Amino acid sequence: MKTAQTYLNGNTYPGRGLLIGQHCDEQHAVIAYFIMGRSENSRNRVFTTDGSGLRTYPFDPSRMKDPSLVIYSPVRVLGNQTIISNGDQTDTIYEFLREGKSFEDALRTREYEPDEPLYTPRVSGLLSKKGRSSFSYKLSILKASESAQKVCQRFFYEYNEPVVGEGHLIHTYLRDGHPVVPSFAGEPVRVSISGSIDAYTRTLWNALDENNKVSLFVRYINLLTGETQTKIENKNR
Repeated sequence: MKTAQTYLNGNTYPGRGLLIGQHCDEQHAVIAYFIMGRSENSRNRVFTTDGSGLRTYPFDPSRMKDPSLVIYSPVRVLGNQTIISNGDQTDTIYEFLREGKSFEDALRTREYEPDEPLYTPRVSGLLSKKGRSSFSYKLSILKASESAQKVCQRFFYEYNEPVVGEGHLIHTYLRDGHPVVPSFAGEPVRVSISGSIDAYTRTLWNALDENNKVSLFVRYINLLTGETQTKIENKNR
């Protein structure tokens, strides 16, 4: 098992990524979400809290060219469930859960992003608090088939018994590339989780490539009380 810093260091463009897991103190569930960008449009963003959730906003509205795939709610909370994703599928999952349907049902109605030739994958996660001291989580990636790009492949991962001090990280791209960026492949990456929220946020932020990182969100959820701590880093200030 690697630290997120070790895994991300040296990768100039993992794209957008999310992480869910259990802190080594056994008392907190942890979620994190980061965005990166190569274009001016992608880099022209900041994270802002939106009630119990999170929203992307244009840093300079006059420079925003196309908001369709860059402005959305990465995090929404529904009761004891926290949804996290890299696009407007957050809203799809939220509505399906509210109707008593499942995470998987929601994502079977969605596909990768329509940004040819990249066909950016959609990565999503769901943390469900159970009782006073336990939780489970799920991750998913929807991506174009390598052999037939118009075909959407859907992968789902369930973690019903989180391991203390361990989380799983999934992101959109394996690495940078020109003109096409290769999509993430394989299972979510096991990473360790430890330290205060300030220290862990700083570790993740410093691990992201300085030229391409845009914003980072980290939340610690107390499993006993439900109280949350949230940290946000924005390159644009």
